[in-house]
Amino acid sequence: MDFEKYKYVVVEGAIGAGKTTLAGKLAAQFGAQTLLERPEENPFLEKFYRDAGRYALPTQMFFLFQRLNQLRDLAQPDLFDARIVSDFLLDKDPIFARLTLGDDELALYQQLYDHLRPQAPLPDLVIYLQAEPQTLIDRIKKRGIPMEAGISETYMHRLCESYSRIFYDYEAAPLLIVNTEHLNPIDNEEDFALLLTRIANMRGKREFFSRGE
Repeated sequence: MDFEKYKYVVVEGAIGAGKTTLAGKLAAQFGAQTLLERPEENPFLEKFYRDAGRYALPTQMFFLFQRLNQLRDLAQPDLFDARIVSDFLLDKDPIFARLTLGDDELALYQQLYDHLRPQAPLPDLVIYLQAEPQTLIDRIKKRGIPMEAGISETYMHRLCESYSRIFYDYEAAPLLIVNTEHLNPIDNEEDFALLLTRIANMRGKREFFSRGE
C-alpha cells in the first residue's frame, strides 16, 4: 500500500484508547519516526491522580510546555523532512484544562496557551480512537499502571464527552474516526490490516470506521 501522502499522522483518543501503541505500529508500517507524549516525565501526574484539586494546574502546565517543545522540534532539519507518527494533537490540550482547572486557573492557562501555541504543521491525517468509557476503564485496569488506578468513572465519562465534542467540530485536517469497541488494530493483525486498507482508501475529509464496514 502507498502511504506516501501521509507524512505527518496523529493518533488520538482518551486514556486507554491505545493511541501510543497504535502510533508505534503505524510508524513501523510507514517507516516513520514517532513523536510521543512522555507522561512518565511529568513529576506532578501521579500526585494529580491522588489529589486533582491541588495538582491540576502544575500537571497541566508541565504537559503544555512539554507538548509545545515537542512540536517545535518538528521544525528542526532532522525532523522537518521526516515522516512522523505522533500520539498527541495539541488541540486536545485544553480538554484536560477545562476538566480539571478552576475558573481563575483556566483563565491563566488559556492566556498562556493562546500566547505560546506554535504554528505547528497540520497533520496529513488524524486518527481518533473511540471507545465507551467503561471499555476504556477496563483497559486501564488490565494494563495495571499504578498511578492510573485513581481514575474515576465520572472523570472518564467527562473525558470521553470532551473528546467527542472536540472531534465533532474538528476540521483542521482529514479525520478518521475509528470505533474500537469491536475492532482491535493493536492486538489483532487482521484488524490492523483492515485499518491500513481504510487509511489508504480515504477520500473524504472525515470518515468513520468500525468493524463490519
